[in-house]
Amino acid sequence: MREDRRQLRRNETVREILDTALEVMAEEGVAGLSMAETARRMGMRPPSLYQYFPSKTAIYDALFERGMRETVGVLEPYRAELSRDPRGALLAGQQATVAWAMAHPVLAQLLYWRPVPGFEPTPRAFEPAVRQLELLRAALRAAVHAGQLSPAGADEDGVALYTSLTAGVISQQLANEPSAPVQEGRFTRLTPTAVDMFFHFYAPEESESDDSDLRGRRTPAAD
Repeated sequence: MREDRRQLRRNETVREILDTALEVMAEEGVAGLSMAETARRMGMRPPSLYQYFPSKTAIYDALFERGMRETVGVLEPYRAELSRDPRGALLAGQQATVAWAMAHPVLAQLLYWRPVPGFEPTPRAFEPAVRQLELLRAALRAAVHAGQLSPAGADEDGVALYTSLTAGVISQQLANEPSAPVQEGRFTRLTPTAVDMFFHFYAPEESESDDSDLRGRRTPAAD
């Protein structure tokens, strides 16, 4: 029990350090994180802070993992809708992701830009990003199966184009109107348009759509 309480206190201190680091980054820029300033705001001496994080890079790494885990959590609820309407689920998930990014601009910059020279997330911190990409691939494949996309929409170039379009919306909004409401932002309000452009570009050929319709039908022979 004593060990559990000690670990609980440590976890709480780690969360407080990360929250404080985000405050510093919001004021000084993502690359302007200072261990000394973070420690001062925490009311501790810098050597004490190093007992939790040995370097600024370690803090950036933990924040990257936190941000990616949160974005995966935002997307997970829409998986259940993929079997019914993949396109609708993709759009809803993307709109939720954009809303999260606007609500967490410092973390979004760390995730979608490269504001800290030389920083590369560790494999552990990057693991949720891999999960996020897996969710996207699954959604695109579901759209192909439903006849909403051609197969090319779910290949490597298709995934790259989709992420470029949607991440571009976030990047442009953060760079130009970071404080605007999501629904009114010059760029964030274009999220449905960006998704529509992707589906229009990778629209299935008529024969592919016909084949998709036939998948759900039973033939007389099957009866």
